[in-house]
Amino acid sequence: MVLIHYDPNLPFSRFIPDPAERKWFFDNVCTHEWNLEQDRGRSWEEAEAALIAEYPAHEQNIRNFRRHWHEMVPHEIAGSVALMRGLIAKGYDVTLLTNFAADTLVEARQRFPFLNETRGVTISAEIRLIKPDPAIYAHHTRTFGLDPARTLFTDDNAANIAAAREFGWQAIHFTGPAALEKALAGHGIAL
Repeated sequence: MVLIHYDPNLPFSRFIPDPAERKWFFDNVCTHEWNLEQDRGRSWEEAEAALIAEYPAHEQNIRNFRRHWHEMVPHEIAGSVALMRGLIAKGYDVTLLTNFAADTLVEARQRFPFLNETRGVTISAEIRLIKPDPAIYAHHTRTFGLDPARTLFTDDNAANIAAAREFGWQAIHFTGPAALEKALAGHGIAL
């Protein structure tokens, strides 16, 4: 489930006020694919250096991506956090499997203490695997001693859901807390 709101436009609407220019920047410079490599374990220093070498005129905004990351994650998604806590309170074994850069997750865990309330977490950057690579699901299963057939996974990315299902997990495509609560009930999990 998605627990934290993420939107890089929040700080970048100040740095690049024109929406078309900002879209170009995210489509060509600080792309989703570029950011995902930090989730795979690449350091921010290395990531910034590679982009600055390619786009020297955008150095400031390339550095602004990490420098202002905290503004991109302004708040929790209260309904999701309530569902997670409800599952834990009912005795369900809740673990997290996340694509996240190691240093930003440390920061997120300090700002959002609920991220520390589950039995544990697999952090992509620490093991250098990212969803939807089947190896990350295998790693998480081994680490936490999960039975794939009894594991219910939720994610907002359709490719991650498909990979989890291929691995043998049950999966729910997250579209919001209310829809997730209804889908959980369909799996016999009432909160």
